[in-house]
Amino acid sequence: MADDPREAADRYRQDRDRQRHPELYGDEPEPASSPRPTTESERWAYVETSIQQAIRRGKFDDLPGAGKPLEGLGDHHDPDWWIRRKIQTEGLTGLGPPALTLRVESARLHETLDAVTREEDVRELLEDFNRRVVEARRQLLGGPPVVTPTRDVEDEVAQRHARRSRLEQTAADAARRATETSARRRRPLFRRR
Repeated sequence: MADDPREAADRYRQDRDRQRHPELYGDEPEPASSPRPTTESERWAYVETSIQQAIRRGKFDDLPGAGKPLEGLGDHHDPDWWIRRKIQTEGLTGLGPPALTLRVESARLHETLDAVTREEDVRELLEDFNRRVVEARRQLLGGPPVVTPTRDVEDEVAQRHARRSRLEQTAADAARRATETSARRRRPLFRRR
């Protein structure tokens, strides 16, 4: 695909002006006698000189992250480092092989079930979870093996009911203690006669 001729002409004029008047563009003029580097050592020296000139001009001052260590430097080699970092910085969930996502979901299942108010919804969540575990076991896509167990729906519902009862009892005990404490505070220390 060819460039627009007007853009190419404009680029040519800018390059020509940059070579004729480098001080206007913040570049240091190249000595007219120095040809372009041809060997590897000459290229290395040319690049090093260009970097040193840019440092003197202050081009590298106030860069973001200046003075901070590079993240992940010295860790083990991970070819998928970039996707892991993107997932972490974006806070993405639900990505990855089913074996790993199901393990994470299994670890947080009690919190999820406790947040649901209706027993029918709890049963639906558990049946959906079990269905996805069975599907992941049937898939032969590779990756880590699926070791997440399925959950017994009736047992999980009973455990959720017991957790909610304990939580309600704890809340009732805390409320009772708060009322007793406030009642004690209201009583006068000395009675008048």
